[in-house]
Amino acid sequence: MASTHNSHPQPGSPAITYPKHMSPKDDIQLLRTKYLRGPNIWTYRPALEVWLDLGELEEFPSNLLPGFTDRLVALLPALVEHHCGVGERGGFLQRLVEGTWAGHILEHVVIELLNLAGMPTGFGQTRSTSQRGVYRMVFRARDEQVARTALAQGHRLLMAAINDQPFDVKTAVAAVRTEVDDCYLGPSTACIVAAATDRGIPHIRLNNGNLVQLGHGARQRRIWTAETEFTSAIAEGIAHDKDLTKTLLQSCGVPIPEGAVVDSPQAAWDAAQDIGLPVVVKPSDGNHGRGVALDLSTQADVEAAYLVAEQHGSEVLVERFVRGNEHRLLVVGGRVVAAARGSVAWVTGNGQSTVAELVDAHINTDPRRGTHEDAPLGLIEIDKDEAVRLDLQRQGLTSSSVPAAGRQVLIQRNGNVAIDCTDLVHPEVDHIVSLAARIVGLDIAGIDVVAEDISKPLGPQGGAIVEVNAGPGLLMHLKPAEGSPRPVGRAIVDHLFEEDETGRIPIVGVAGTQGTHTIARLVAWLLHLSGMRVGLACRDGLFLDTRRVETTDCAHWEPAHRLLINRAMEAAVIENGAASILRDGLAYDRCVVGIVTDLGGADTLAEFDITEDDQLVKVLRTQVDVVLSEGVAVLNAVDPRVAAMAELCDGSAILYGIDPQLSATIAHRAIEGRAVVIHKGYIMLATGSAEVPLVNLDLLTAGWTRPAQLEPILASIAAAWAMDISPDLIVAGLKTFELDLPTARPTRPAVPPAALRTEQEDRKTD
Repeated sequence: MASTHNSHPQPGSPAITYPKHMSPKDDIQLLRTKYLRGPNIWTYRPALEVWLDLGELEEFPSNLLPGFTDRLVALLPALVEHHCGVGERGGFLQRLVEGTWAGHILEHVVIELLNLAGMPTGFGQTRSTSQRGVYRMVFRARDEQVARTALAQGHRLLMAAINDQPFDVKTAVAAVRTEVDDCYLGPSTACIVAAATDRGIPHIRLNNGNLVQLGHGARQRRIWTAETEFTSAIAEGIAHDKDLTKTLLQSCGVPIPEGAVVDSPQAAWDAAQDIGLPVVVKPSDGNHGRGVALDLSTQADVEAAYLVAEQHGSEVLVERFVRGNEHRLLVVGGRVVAAARGSVAWVTGNGQSTVAELVDAHINTDPRRGTHEDAPLGLIEIDKDEAVRLDLQRQGLTSSSVPAAGRQVLIQRNGNVAIDCTDLVHPEVDHIVSLAARIVGLDIAGIDVVAEDISKPLGPQGGAIVEVNAGPGLLMHLKPAEGSPRPVGRAIVDHLFEEDETGRIPIVGVAGTQGTHTIARLVAWLLHLSGMRVGLACRDGLFLDTRRVETTDCAHWEPAHRLLINRAMEAAVIENGAASILRDGLAYDRCVVGIVTDLGGADTLAEFDITEDDQLVKVLRTQVDVVLSEGVAVLNAVDPRVAAMAELCDGSAILYGIDPQLSATIAHRAIEGRAVVIHKGYIMLATGSAEVPLVNLDLLTAGWTRPAQLEPILASIAAAWAMDISPDLIVAGLKTFELDLPTARPTRPAVPPAALRTEQEDRKTD
């Protein structure tokens, strides 16, 4: 986290004396705020960029504001942990003492509020602009609304500290936390996304909830919490019908408790007597243990439990009570990957406190319990939990009863499954549980097992599978109350993608101004001829394979994003202007080929404080920064500033230029680099000192030999070469490509001409 400043006065200056009590400072003005949704000039990830006008505070860095640093640190003590540009703990505090400006301070305040709200953020920068007192401040932002809320609260906090006014930090943090809870992925979905990221698989959030796309285009997979696109709707329907699930499991020899569907309290008691006491009464299609009553042995208890269960499901089941502990086993792709055991919640009377007071004092104070979704154990709220009240009633108690000293009171029989026991699961239990998931048809399932000892086979101990759940929660395995967390997110990602799959389709990004739309269209055409269904977003429109579906300028984030979520696309070519990168960032996190043509267009970018071509190096290098390690940057050797971007690329580089004697090309080839040049009337593919002729210029379509057209052709050839498209196919593509878009029809030919088919057939014969 760093800032720069080009104006005076200089920090640390002791020459000016100020009154002890200074007049309040005018508010910092937030001139504009924009959310950069993809890789940008600041960072690879989404960020919020804010333009600030410090006003009179431009004259008052932190060391010239009496008492400010002490007030700010009193509000946010953890600022001591911010390293800032100093690079060590306390670095930012050192900057405050020496003197730094309010824009930089706001950056750190916002980051700290995000940290306190449970969303650690480690990136921020503040830079001055050409206008005195105006700065650009940016910080990492996974969600736009969370970022805007943190900015608003941080702005208020900073001005309160500057002007020595009261400020409630807890309320500010709570406001940010509320947005985090509302906007961020749930813990189950987040762990899967994190595992995908660890494997280099990109993700796109498809709604405001937990529907997420992993990968791009035709290689994507979708998840919705712990359900995947492989989760059968039929299987999910079966799992919700507990009686049907039991019937199917029983028919395949899976141990289940005997039971019956009942339709009245009397029928529940009759069924209980037929099955044999004690019994369980539960809703047939409930979830999260709601409405479940266990170990019932009297008519009054059974009938009361029926009245509770019918409120939580369409039907009520009565089942044989299986003695033992409740377990949840997670099955992913046909194997058990995690298991957790439940525990019974008790309190001990003291002769003075009510049951409710005992619960609050001895159970709900457990830091592992909470109402938020990432708490491994839930709070016990007696007034809201009918099953708890029913168990108390069976013991002759209510929430306001005062148990005698030493009396053990049962509070909750289920709902506390959070003790990891994965390593204890017996192989036969693993087999029978995995079989149950396959019988129902679920690729991911939470199987509830009741057994005295999960490390032994179920049969001899009378254990049974009591429920099969679709879309199971993962939190008990990610944050168990006891034991080790389990990598269940990674197990789900490994289920969705083979070991060598990344979910990525080939993406080609084209940045600059010179012929970029022609390059994008020609590269898309060559990919199309190689057998791929290609999406193209450029200033000529939006193309799905060879069909132009939009004719407006589509060289910006939104059309490109639409290509990446289109399941038909096997490759994508995306044109990115400098303005698009500055306004939104790139629509993709990485690409296989990144092309930069030139550094022109600065005269159109005044709104971004860009007036000179040299400033565009930082903007267009973004296209090179995102090239994969196995990818290629295609760079115009005519401009040394563009050619020098090769050093910034994680992959390799191919330079292109009409003149083979360009200094950048010569230097690149001297280190065995690749280049596309024109020599002796041929377009040449050069590697080091070797040159392979590709095509004679005389064979190109009339008008293509002008320099304005030749450079885009060379760039396109370089991109095709980078993607291992064969020279024969490149030549055929050059011959069949329509340089000018037809106006009478919306599509290019979808079927290669006879000459191309003949060349393809010749290659097959060879």
